[in-house]
Amino acid sequence: MKTIAELGDLRGRRVLVRSDLNVPLDGTTITDDGRIRASAPTIMALSEAGARVIVCAHLGRPKGTPEERYSLAPVARRLSEVLGREVRFAEDTVGASAKAAVEAAGDGDVVLLENLRFNPGETSKDDTERGAFADQLASLADVFVSDGFGVVHRKQASVYDVARLLPSAVGGLVETEVGVLERLTESPERPYAVVLGGAKVSDKLGVIDNLLRTADRLLIGGGMVFTFLKAQDYEVGTSLLEADQVETVKGYLEQAHERGVEIVLPVDIVAATAFSADADPQVVPAGVIPADRMGLDIGPESAFLFAEKLKHCKTVFWNGPMGAFEMEPYAAGTAAVAEALVELTEKGALTVVGGGDSAAAVRQLGFSDDQFGHISTGGGASLEYLEGKQLPGLTVLDEQEG
Repeated sequence: MKTIAELGDLRGRRVLVRSDLNVPLDGTTITDDGRIRASAPTIMALSEAGARVIVCAHLGRPKGTPEERYSLAPVARRLSEVLGREVRFAEDTVGASAKAAVEAAGDGDVVLLENLRFNPGETSKDDTERGAFADQLASLADVFVSDGFGVVHRKQASVYDVARLLPSAVGGLVETEVGVLERLTESPERPYAVVLGGAKVSDKLGVIDNLLRTADRLLIGGGMVFTFLKAQDYEVGTSLLEADQVETVKGYLEQAHERGVEIVLPVDIVAATAFSADADPQVVPAGVIPADRMGLDIGPESAFLFAEKLKHCKTVFWNGPMGAFEMEPYAAGTAAVAEALVELTEKGALTVVGGGDSAAAVRQLGFSDDQFGHISTGGGASLEYLEGKQLPGLTVLDEQEG
């Protein structure tokens, strides 16, 4: 992939940067600015090189029309603070406001366009409609930089089609993300452990199948663990269960045994009568969750077990919290995994937090980004890469370079 350094002198040139600024909001208050801070270095580097920087991104899932709750205006304000310089905000994507803001931009200036997904062409499955929107975006710029790792697995106008229209390169964030993933897949230092959590097994079928060929140890928590427990004929009460995946999971357990990959499951569970912090949480054995209770976190013995299984690892990839960490009674399991990774990082191990809920969890629980080897900005993209899938936003850049 071509990098920014290979684009030559960018002074005075209009550079369209596809960033991932899809941050969580409480009204107009940003509750986690991690993706803004991760995107800032590339934007700053381009600005300091004298480029006229046009940043584009999405927020949430609007249905192709403007919705005030998904406006990037709060992001523009926070990005200005992080960069320490004014970010001009265009109130549309390719309309009069965007064109005026770009026209008025001088060398080193930064413009942020309004939410790309306010235009139906951004996510359209129709190549013609998507291409038409990409043509409009490309007309604003001379060069394109792909730096939104959280969307590189999407075939969207600002990710895929624009890269086919302009001289293009990856930004520093994408370059770093890919470098970390290459270390996880091509030459991981062993022992190599993967911690998987989150709600559903079905969201991670392909990556589990692939990891059974590369990892030494898989630790399973979160809502997906109950399908694994059911596959061993354990009682899971009213816990989240994907009954249609039980046979698939049985196959994974057999494959793991045949390949010598250790599957580590919880030995105890924090279970409650409802999805609530006040629903009388109790610690119960993992194999006999009462019929009227649901599992909402791994228990204290399991947290200790998971930490012990990670203690001597040289490489760890973690995707998905161990429980409903948003509620204090069910946060201990996720915190225990985070603490284990912090200790490993201090010892020189490569620890990778795989974006999304995992990144939000460690920040909410009081950990800082620099306590881990790498916190990804793209959980979905990371999983698809580890699954062995092509990422359209990277593939098109490879094709262009070739």
